[in-house]
Amino acid sequence: MVETPEQIEQVTVERAEAGERLDRVLAARVTALSRTRLKALVLAGRVAIGGRTISDPGHHVNAGDRITVAVPPPEPAEPQAEEIPLSIVHEDDDLIVIDKPKGLVVHPAAGNRTGTLVNALIAHCGASLSGIGGVKRPGIVHRLDKDTTGLLVVAKNDRAHRALAAQFADHGRTGPLQRGYLAFVWGVPERPRGTIDKPLGRHPQARERMAVRPNGRPAVTHYEVLERYAGTDGQPVASLIECRLETGRTHQIRVHLAAIGHPLLGDEVYGAGYRTKAARLTAESREALDGLGRQALHAALLGVEHPTSGTPLVFRSPLPGDLSRLRAALARGYRGGRVTSAHRGD
Repeated sequence: MVETPEQIEQVTVERAEAGERLDRVLAARVTALSRTRLKALVLAGRVAIGGRTISDPGHHVNAGDRITVAVPPPEPAEPQAEEIPLSIVHEDDDLIVIDKPKGLVVHPAAGNRTGTLVNALIAHCGASLSGIGGVKRPGIVHRLDKDTTGLLVVAKNDRAHRALAAQFADHGRTGPLQRGYLAFVWGVPERPRGTIDKPLGRHPQARERMAVRPNGRPAVTHYEVLERYAGTDGQPVASLIECRLETGRTHQIRVHLAAIGHPLLGDEVYGAGYRTKAARLTAESREALDGLGRQALHAALLGVEHPTSGTPLVFRSPLPGDLSRLRAALARGYRGGRVTSAHRGD
């Protein structure tokens, strides 16, 4: 099959347009595309000025700026089935629970139209899927970041989708929903357990990131320190924390832990400023951390009420191999042992 090449649109900013927003200039000059579509292309990093990628639609342009828009070829209107291996924890007529590996995107989006969990589920479930939203596809009621591993439940029909969505909307305040994560973080929180209650919204400059924002959406994370690890100097350098979500915002755990000064190990987006702390790790721990290639976060616990029978379902997932190796290396750490441990088991 011959692939359709991307289309390149070029615009030179006129003097009268100087100081205008990038998306407004594009909307006025690239009339073949809607302003919404152009804004999406900007956010996706497909617009450049003078060879420099601009991802802010509100960027103010200057006279003479040469704007290049790379328009990708059209994608199929609906996700296509793909034979991708899945680790299935539980499956029945209403739902399927997956233990998601790292690197697997949950839902097709710009830049990730294929190779996603949805593509795999369409192939796996086949005719058992009913027409959610008028299209045969699995009902995604919550998501995990591409490089976060662990448990994820998906609805297989409309009834299950509505019931599970209601549970996640309630966030377990009055219902049986449980979501527990294991997170390896830099440093050790002062309190062994606590609650992070900080609203989250889009970062004002980097739109692909989230940030604590005074006017953001409410976000609450409860945490408990399970293990504390020493560095080569004998002082605490990292810890294993269990997090329970009361809300489900994008990147919530990653942003909340970074906001209290304890970002996830391996998190290049929210914890890049803590790279120098790796010098306090043993060579074994540094090697295990370098081998991660992702944030050290795992969705270890998931509890839901079955949408048909009402039976409570609780699932647990052990740490995957890369995080198990990291934990073992950190635990051996200084003089062959962790600082302290209150771990109750995975």
